[in-house]
Amino acid sequence: MQKHIFLVATVAAAFLFAVFNSNCTPKISEPKPQPGTCNFSKTIAVGGDFMAGYQDGALSFGGQLRSIPLLLAGEFGQVTPGTFDQPYLPASSAGLGWNLKPWESWYTTASKLKFKTDCQGVSSLMPVWDSVSRADAAAEINAAYSASNRNFAVPFATTAGLFSPALGSFSAAQNTNPFYHRFASNPGISTVMGDAANANATFFSAWLGMEDIYNYAQLGGAGTSIPSPSQFSMYLDSALGMLTRNGAKGVIANIPDFRDFPYSTLVPWNGAALTQTKADSLNTIYQQAGFTNINFVNGNNGFVIADAHAPNGYRQMHANEYITLSVPVDSLKCDYLGILFSPMPDRYSLDSAEVATLDNAIAAYNSVIAQKAAQYGLALADMHAYFARVNSGVKWDGVDFNAEFVTGGFFSLDGYHPNQKGYAMIANEFIAAINAKFGATVPTVDCTDCNGVLFP
Repeated sequence: MQKHIFLVATVAAAFLFAVFNSNCTPKISEPKPQPGTCNFSKTIAVGGDFMAGYQDGALSFGGQLRSIPLLLAGEFGQVTPGTFDQPYLPASSAGLGWNLKPWESWYTTASKLKFKTDCQGVSSLMPVWDSVSRADAAAEINAAYSASNRNFAVPFATTAGLFSPALGSFSAAQNTNPFYHRFASNPGISTVMGDAANANATFFSAWLGMEDIYNYAQLGGAGTSIPSPSQFSMYLDSALGMLTRNGAKGVIANIPDFRDFPYSTLVPWNGAALTQTKADSLNTIYQQAGFTNINFVNGNNGFVIADAHAPNGYRQMHANEYITLSVPVDSLKCDYLGILFSPMPDRYSLDSAEVATLDNAIAAYNSVIAQKAAQYGLALADMHAYFARVNSGVKWDGVDFNAEFVTGGFFSLDGYHPNQKGYAMIANEFIAAINAKFGATVPTVDCTDCNGVLFP
């Protein structure tokens, strides 16, 4: 019996040796990079914040080094050698952000996690940025036109803005958009789309419509509006016609749900936490003033917002309404913002009417994008579906990622733009769409040196 066992073991060992040695050694062969029906010899990009590499509330050299278009170009280069130049900010720059609260400062540095003491004397890690003077901002964005530029993304530029010469007429004294002025071929006369079309690309990546939607969402709908779907369709059609006029192929992305960003969901609508004593006191004050529709309870309460349709023009927020991450947290904690006759300002909240406006606009824009992608034969990167998956949780290189602020690993410190790892994951979704549409085998991004949120 023992001889039989020994014989079986010997045969098994010999078999394993044969499998893992000599000509039987198993090999995992990766598909050879192929362009399919694409020509990647001259690629360009158009769009806004995300395509520029904006993160942590600012455009920065580090963010630009991991922009979606540059990451894509690195993989395209494994198929067809080429170059991809961008209009970089100085490597020494701390970043330049266009502040959504200009009464604080018009420009800021990129945010960093630092310990900061709040109005209650509690010290904790939070995103902190520094103000940038107008003079310093103007010095950082001196014109840097180059005929070899391939990234025509302009933070905060709407689709219509890409056709406007005014986008390049920067004035630090007037707080106009500083980002196209830097690389415009003729500032104040040329347009982004004109410059992009004149690059005569063989392939392009585009993410258009985000700023049309999110310039509204980030400001809580205050003082702005979303261009109609028909207007967006007109400009998108013009843009794609210009980009494909010489036979170029391309990929276009659609628009995610605003609920998939921590910018819209981190601060809860019912974040006014009260004891029974405080609730009773507030109820007495409001009822004596005639606001019988406002009632506070022990525990979490909806913040008070202005609403012209509510009795006396005020009401409490309810589920499916949102507070933006730009809200001044110290004012919530210590100044009774949104609680005691200081309603939540419209610029920090999205009420039910504004939510409906966003939902309808995103659905309509995505319908337009899908139709135009089919019309022009483009690959469609479904960012609406992908951001929903990130919100639920995804794996990349064996690591879990989700949409949690700071700890989720995907978003940067502004709660809206991804960090370097997030941009790499998005670039891979673009590549998957390109490979599926055009029969290509472009390799995916393996960005081992991409940063997530950096802790002090």
